[in-house]
Amino acid sequence: MQKFTFDLKNLVFFLFALAFLVFSGFVIPEDNRIFIQNLLNKHYDKDGQNEPLKLYELKITNNGFCRYRKVFTNGKEEFFAFNLSKFKSMNFYGNTASGELWLHTKNDDVIVQTRKDKQGDVDSMATYLAVPLKNIDVEQLNELSERLQALTKANLVANK
Repeated sequence: MQKFTFDLKNLVFFLFALAFLVFSGFVIPEDNRIFIQNLLNKHYDKDGQNEPLKLYELKITNNGFCRYRKVFTNGKEEFFAFNLSKFKSMNFYGNTASGELWLHTKNDDVIVQTRKDKQGDVDSMATYLAVPLKNIDVEQLNELSERLQALTKANLVANK
């Protein structure tokens, strides 16, 4: 009886190890979403704004949207969002110390909203989203571009 339970324990352990190895070998689109969000938040340049920021939110959602919200100390809010299936390309203007990452879309696909602005609330559309970044190197930008392209392709396949 002891040999049977020992063999059963070994079999269960082997199956768990095999399942772990099989599932850890696949790249899941969720990994790309988390990587992109973490990289952008890690290198976000809060001081690279024209006006001082109170807070910002930069998220890549489960349903494939990139959402960026800025709240300034004077109360003004800016909100940008676009579906990653509309992502076209990215450019980085600046150097490794600081710069702006422009995420371009295929058409006027970026929703732009402002609230509590002295000049009035504005709802419009744009062709790119600009995110200020600092202390980012070329390898990280290349990895970001590859992950955005992979996530865009996964979104396009899922939406068809």
